[in-house]
Amino acid sequence: MTTKAEISALLPIRRGFSEMEAAGYLSLSPSFFRQLVIANKMPRPRLIGARRVFDIQELDAAFRRCRVKAARRRTKAPDSMADWK
Repeated sequence: MTTKAEISALLPIRRGFSEMEAAGYLSLSPSFFRQLVIANKMPRPRLIGARRVFDIQELDAAFRRCRVKAARRRTKAPDSMADWK
């Protein structure tokens, strides 16, 4: 009998992830991912029977809404004490 992992490896795209897989997909720890879900910064899972499944498209949309780190501004060093004012 073929295992779920063997079947999943053959599929081109997976639509749903477990909590651990969703966290890994976003390069987050499962505990931090769970905190983001609780804070409504990441989507809540869908229920399929008793299973909680995270939708990949909802994860992608939530990831795109995350802030982008601003570039550091380069400032030249002051040439004299007058430049400190």
